[in-house]
Amino acid sequence: MKIKQIYLVVGFVLITLGGKSQFLMDMVDTTSGLGKAFISMYENYGKIRITGYMQPQFQVAKSKGAPSFIGGDFDPGVNNRFMLRRGRIRFDYLHFPKKLNGPSLQFAFQFDGTERGVNIRDFWGRVFENRYQLFSFTMGMFARPFSYEVNRSSVDRESPERGRLTQLLMKTERDMGMMLSFDPRVEKHKWKYLKVDAGLFNGQGLTSPRDYDSHKDFIMRVAHKPRMVSKNLALSGAVSYLNGGLVQNTPYIYSTHTVNGVKQVKVDSTTTNVGKIAPRDYYGADAQVKWHHKAGVTELRMEYVNGKQTASDLTSETPIRLFTDREGYYIRNFDGGFFYLLHNIFNKQHQVILKYDWYDPNTSVQGKEISQGNHFTGADVRFSTFGAGYVYYVNDHLKVTAWYDHVRNEITELPGFTEDIKDDVFTLRLQFEF
Repeated sequence: MKIKQIYLVVGFVLITLGGKSQFLMDMVDTTSGLGKAFISMYENYGKIRITGYMQPQFQVAKSKGAPSFIGGDFDPGVNNRFMLRRGRIRFDYLHFPKKLNGPSLQFAFQFDGTERGVNIRDFWGRVFENRYQLFSFTMGMFARPFSYEVNRSSVDRESPERGRLTQLLMKTERDMGMMLSFDPRVEKHKWKYLKVDAGLFNGQGLTSPRDYDSHKDFIMRVAHKPRMVSKNLALSGAVSYLNGGLVQNTPYIYSTHTVNGVKQVKVDSTTTNVGKIAPRDYYGADAQVKWHHKAGVTELRMEYVNGKQTASDLTSETPIRLFTDREGYYIRNFDGGFFYLLHNIFNKQHQVILKYDWYDPNTSVQGKEISQGNHFTGADVRFSTFGAGYVYYVNDHLKVTAWYDHVRNEITELPGFTEDIKDDVFTLRLQFEF
């Protein structure tokens, strides 16, 4: 391999990703030694790169049959379990013509295998513009360009799982669609710290086997890449926007109203509602602050998301199908977010993490206002999670995580939510990767 070609590969990887990728929607999935891996791929494997990881774990819940967003609900009568949370294999192909100043296209395929079956996670192709080295176009199944946490890869994420908000509103993170990206690959370009992704997506993600309406989600994220503002301090951040919805095939729309001073769920059954778009509008902002010191890095991450979500009466999860006449569409105002504090102790191999995340699926009603008599359900209850953990990076191929989630739910008048549910979970996980 010629020296010029090596410079092109290394330069492209470093400029585009800022050293190490952090996002699912970036050129490749998050792995260690990314630049070296691409050189090895180009030299020895005919432009094909294979990576993978596995996450076996043991968990203990505070009660048998506990509901859980850290690996799924526990079965009735079970409060501890061994499970294979993820088992991923990914193939990347990069075409790098000699006559161009950069790659012309990339193809990626990733699947996930556990004891519960095998599923596709990524299957997309990307075309690069090389005249100005500013744009790329992606089409297929890939991560939605929304939020920091949504796109933080599971192989690199410090907490075992994403927050409740992310799992309900954007389950599996991926969707079918297309995306145009502005991401300068010229080292001295004046906009080299700016990355803009904008795309159209089916909307229901991978939870439904096919698209069930003609309405598409528009998603956009404008990010400022990590930048050193002083010798030891780096800042980054982004804003995100999602404009989507469902085509209403019934006239029934349910929403929260105040009637004679009492919060209630009321129905609008106007026949002209059929064919309208029930909204899914999300607004997000995130920021990251990194302080580099002798032991490693101390980092603070913050993210906030709010908007409108259309779902069913029993869950605020993005629907996997259109509803029947008897079900109707429930429109709720929501908000949520998270705070991370990450700190290396002794050296980069040892890390402690504190995390707080919350999700309020209906900000129009609170506490004891939530009752069965006023037609509210568990889908209107606010949850918050205090997480704490320790991560030991044994080497580039093995990571050990010990994590405890303390989950609190809003106290309401609903059966099952009149007191705090015993749903705390301890997780011990090993992660093997190559």
